[in-house]
Amino acid sequence: MAHKTDGATDEHGDLLDLIRAREGFTSFRDTLDEARRFLRAPRETPTEGRDRSSSECDTIALARKIWVASQPIVGTRAEAYLRARKITADLRESPLRYHPALIYRDPDSAPRKLPALIAAVSDNSGEIRGIHRTFLDPDRNDKANVTAPRRALGAILGNGVRFGVIDEFAIIGEGIETVLSLKSAFPDIPMVAALSAAHLGAWRPPSTLRRLVIAADNDEPGRNAARRLFERMSEHRVDVNTIEPLGADFNSELRKTSRESMRDRVGRLIGLKEA
Repeated sequence: MAHKTDGATDEHGDLLDLIRAREGFTSFRDTLDEARRFLRAPRETPTEGRDRSSSECDTIALARKIWVASQPIVGTRAEAYLRARKITADLRESPLRYHPALIYRDPDSAPRKLPALIAAVSDNSGEIRGIHRTFLDPDRNDKANVTAPRRALGAILGNGVRFGVIDEFAIIGEGIETVLSLKSAFPDIPMVAALSAAHLGAWRPPSTLRRLVIAADNDEPGRNAARRLFERMSEHRVDVNTIEPLGADFNSELRKTSRESMRDRVGRLIGLKEA
């Protein structure tokens, strides 16, 4: 199956994910049929369907294997990478880990091992369905200087990286750094990172959700994704509003201003009595 690249994040995502997010399909069959129409390919046979399901199970199993092989984030290069971005959120109980030497593969170069920030992607039941990897520079507190330093693995669509238990109220954003910036300012609010614009628009909330704040990235893909999610949540009678950062994203705002300044501004936007 063909793959696409999310223009907002340079992340590579499955074409099925992007079509499902764009069209709002809930049925895998409908999504696959649309993808085949797009590629002018024949409808898959039952055997092909079983093969694809088996392949997805394999990627989920690999994602869980990498998660288990990773170590707690505190005191690692992954924590230093986040702290260098002025993120002060408590990471001890977060869905984040560190791998000191994860294999990075690129079509234009030989495989090599790099340190990586590993984030667990879970569904509404809390089950890990995939991971997100941010490959890091071995010497600097920055992303690795490679073609695609951010990569997802497993069943990402509809799920997310959850910071806290998502029940009646949550904030959702695209990137891990964006959400952790807001978590630094509002540590008691549950939050989720959808990982890309396409996945933000297709996020599946728990049935208990009553209020959602969408922290949109300040670009066209981010605003379009926020609008799609806003419309879907409104149809489900969720009280939803969208906020935008002073800058490209909320980590950019945090780095240019301060945690206190962002807490005051965003707190007023989302109606907190004590920002």
